[in-house]
Order: sequence, then C-alpha cells, then structure tokens
Amino acid sequence: MKKISDKNFGGERPLFAIHDTRLERVTITEGESGIKCCRNIEADNCRFIGKYPWWHVDGSVITNCFFEVGSRSAIWYSNDMLMKDTVIDAPKFFREMNRLELENVQLNDADETFWRVNGLKVRNVTLHDGTYPFMFCENVFVDGLVSDSKYVFQYCKNVEIHHAKITTKDSFWECENVTVYDSELDGEYVGWHSKNLRFVRCHITGEQPFCYVEGLVLEDCTFGEDCDRMFEDSDVQADIIGSVTNIKNPRTGRIVCDSVGSFTIDENVRQPANCQIIERNKMNL
Repeated sequence: MKKISDKNFGGERPLFAIHDTRLERVTITEGESGIKCCRNIEADNCRFIGKYPWWHVDGSVITNCFFEVGSRSAIWYSNDMLMKDTVIDAPKFFREMNRLELENVQLNDADETFWRVNGLKVRNVTLHDGTYPFMFCENVFVDGLVSDSKYVFQYCKNVEIHHAKITTKDSFWECENVTVYDSELDGEYVGWHSKNLRFVRCHITGEQPFCYVEGLVLEDCTFGEDCDRMFEDSDVQADIIGSVTNIKNPRTGRIVCDSVGSFTIDENVRQPANCQIIERNKMNL
C-alpha cells in the first residue's frame, strides 16, 4: 500500500481516483472533493477542512481524524467503511452508503446525517444537534448511542438498538421491525405509525407514546408520569413495570401494569376495540 504522510492538499479533486493508499497526518484544505472515486483508502490522524472530501470511495478505514465545520456533506456514495475514534463538526454526513461501521465517533452537528445507509453498525457514538438522523436506514445495529438530535430513526427498517440514551421527539416514526433493549427515550410521540416495534427493559418519557402502531410489544418497560394518551389506535402486547398515567383508545391486544391513573375509552376507539387492560393490584377492567 502506498503511503502519503505530512502533506496538505487543496483545490478541486487533488487526490482523485487514488487507490491502495494510506494517508497519515494529511490535511485536505479549502476546496472541493479532495478524495473522490477512490478505492482501498486508509486515513489516520488526518484533518478535513474543504467541502465534500470523501465521495464514491469503496473500501476505507478512517481513524483518529477530525472533520471541521467546512467539510459538510463529507462522506456520500461510499461503501465498506470503518470509522473509529473520530470527531465530526460538520452536518450531512453518511448518505447513500452500504456497510458502514462507526466506533467511538462524536458528531457535533448531526443534521441530516445517516440517510439511506444499508448495513449500519454503531458502537459508542454521540450525536448532538440537528434533525432527522438515520432517515431511510435499513439493517442497523446500535450498541451505545447518546443523542439529543431531533426526529431520530424515521422510515427505518430492521433496527436493533442496545444501551441508548435518546432525547428527542417524533422518534421511530414510520419504522418497521425495530427492537430496542435497555435504553432511555425522552421525548414526545415515540413510535407513531410503525409496524413491529419491540422495547425491552426501556424507560420512556414524553407525551403520547406508541400511537397508531401495528404489532407493538413492550417487555418490562417503565414510563414517566408525563406519558399520557398512550397506545391510541394501537395493537399492543405490553407487560409494564409500575404505573402509567393515561391510556387512550387502544385498538386491540393486552396491557398489564401495576395501575393506571385514568382511561380514555370513548366512541372514537377503532375496531375491534377489544384490548384488555389489567391492573395487577386491582380488579381487571
């Protein structure tokens, strides 16, 4: 593998179509498309300043690098990438990709990041600010995620998440086949209009969680006091630890919890309107 060390490259497409190359302590300065249409590239301790520095690259390893604010939309249309121990200050990263793996990565402006990535693995990643990360992603595995970005995980399929702390609203909308383990979700309107959602040992806070869901399963989850109007028009199988504040018009299924503060079951409940709501320490309702 060819090695390039301690160099600066600027302008347009300075490293166009390179392959089988390792970059060490290289800086991509002002300009556009520093690394484009490349193959088998490694970058270690590099700095990226200019726009669109990493497009159409197949087979890459990025370690201990820094992407400055000006490197927006940096990594698109690139397959088979591993990124580790890296800090990203720019938005709109990781678009239209296959087989992307991140470990110990911090994204300080996660606006419109991770769009249409198929085969995404995330370990110990932090997302800050921005909107709509993970839009249209498929086949996602997460173990260790801290995020305060808005509207995370929308229109996603086949997602497995462990040990996440997500502060947001409108998360997991229009999703299909999602399982979340041992995580915290703080924000309004979790899981609306989705299919086959499963949450295991999670704590959920925020208004109106899990409405209009088909195939919702909750196992040993807990809910904050602000979770009201839960499960409206949903098909739900829930075994909840502790009490819930309010349940509104679940469509079908079975909900078990210690107690319910109040119910809203009215003429607007949709058929089959046969959901069982069971309070462990009281009579069945």
